[in-house]
Amino acid sequence: MKLTYALVILLLTATAYASQKAITDTGEEVILNDDGSWQLSGNAKNIPDKIKTNKKSFRKPKAASFLLKSTKNNSAYWINTNKWSFKKAANNPEAEYEFVLKGEDLYGMAIAEGVEISVESLTDIAVTNAKNVAPDIKIVKKEYRNVNGKKVVYMEMKGTAQSIKFTYLGYYYSNASGSTQLVLYTGTNLVNKYRSEINNLLNGLTEQ
Repeated sequence: MKLTYALVILLLTATAYASQKAITDTGEEVILNDDGSWQLSGNAKNIPDKIKTNKKSFRKPKAASFLLKSTKNNSAYWINTNKWSFKKAANNPEAEYEFVLKGEDLYGMAIAEGVEISVESLTDIAVTNAKNVAPDIKIVKKEYRNVNGKKVVYMEMKGTAQSIKFTYLGYYYSNASGSTQLVLYTGTNLVNKYRSEINNLLNGLTEQ
């Protein structure tokens, strides 16, 4: 319970300020931090793209036969309901759905909105705000992936909150219908144990 609460609070903080962006008089997109400071976003001019592309194609697992649809945009999630339970989000008002690997310490959230935000900006904002709660947060892996025919950004980051070492692993996707973050989280020491289940749920991300 302590693990779930701490990580939900961190994710809530990281997403609560997702719309705090601005455009300067020279056309640069910037992220406004809670302390009044700002930084150029990943979409700003003259900022080189450092995100590598994974050439592998990722597909939903055959056992994921239930299609959970977003009501915020046209995102949807293929789920293996024998292993995963889901419900409308209660702990995080920014999220639409919450997920739990049955009987285990692996959790997730789908955050969908109707506003189209570039996937690069979504990841930048997630990292910037996560640092407000976990100053030692760092990106472990970040890459473009082709998931069910759609280009997404995969990002894995880890840090410490309330003395708990945690890891977030997620897909960030956007199109004309809006933006979506499908994020799973658990204790850092459990990531390898759950790696297969993490990949299976993430790779269920698709469109309606």
